Amino acid sequence: MSDYTEELKKRYTLRLRGYLAELPAFCGEYIRAIQDNTAIRTRIAYTFDLRLFFRFLTEQRDNFKGKDIAGLTIDDLLKVSVDDIEAFMDFLSYYIKSDGENVFEIQNAEEGKSRKLAAVKGLFAYFHKKRRLPANPSALIEFPRLFEKAIIRLEVDEVAKLLDVVESGDKLTKHQQKYHNRTKLRDLAIFTLLLGTGIRLSECIGIDISHIDFDVSGVKITRKGGNEAIVYFGDEVGEALMLYLEERLLADAAPGHENALFLSLQNKRITDRAVQNLVKKYSKIITGLKNITPHKLRSTFGTALYRETGDIYLVADVLGHSDVNTTRKHYAAIDENARRRAAKQVKLRKEGTLYNND
Repeated sequence: MSDYTEELKKRYTLRLRGYLAELPAFCGEYIRAIQDNTAIRTRIAYTFDLRLFFRFLTEQRDNFKGKDIAGLTIDDLLKVSVDDIEAFMDFLSYYIKSDGENVFEIQNAEEGKSRKLAAVKGLFAYFHKKRRLPANPSALIEFPRLFEKAIIRLEVDEVAKLLDVVESGDKLTKHQQKYHNRTKLRDLAIFTLLLGTGIRLSECIGIDISHIDFDVSGVKITRKGGNEAIVYFGDEVGEALMLYLEERLLADAAPGHENALFLSLQNKRITDRAVQNLVKKYSKIITGLKNITPHKLRSTFGTALYRETGDIYLVADVLGHSDVNTTRKHYAAIDENARRRAAKQVKLRKEGTLYNND
């Protein structure tokens, strides 16, 4: 495990403990019970959502009003009704949040509601299975219906235009061009790597210099669940990485960031927010280009790989999907022309035999 991954894990662990300190003790028991089968970021999301659920109960519902969240017990869970959970789902549609200085309007679409309901359902299902709750009211609540969104991805010509802009810096403002001269090779290496391997943003920024192996044209990454994997790259990616690496090795990295492959202008490991802003900056220059994010660059790679190979299992393996159905859902959409071609592939009888009974 890289130094960056280890440091990230420590930060996430402290954040998780901070959230759990505000929750009832039984929530900590539940989170510890699922730690072997979930990523730490998933557990953080669950604790965040459970905190919102219990805040809603203690602020909005008569049976819980005025109670201290951290002091709630399993006996209090017994008082949670189907109506309480349905009211929580309705509350999620729109509510006001304040941090003491600022007031925010929060809205959740079906996807956001589903994630929060999953946290509540998981908690009740766990204690019901342990027979510490005689009933599970959350089981009677259905997930909101999710409508599949069209996957936004770049076409071949759009990929070429995007990389050209990253390399040339054309149409950037004078202020942006001043920085572009210092970051061009880095930016081109990042875009080429994301488009040429389909790795996740978190996997990209976690790469150390030692993780690049030009002998095998591979890079070691840490996957979403914490497992390490080797992702192989083609000549274009290799060339972009090599050009950048020559520049990177001359940089005076900040203490603690000496091993990082991609550095910011402050010579620290580049952040996910910085890469998101880079993608937004360059994609805005191209007229008519879709609303592009780092994840859409990953989708672009997945689509191209599937079109070239037709092997959904290979695409799933390269992208690091644990469930091939996830890959199939996003990348195996067949266009109208492909369906038309498929109709002509199956022959029911030999050609020339129609009405020929001689």
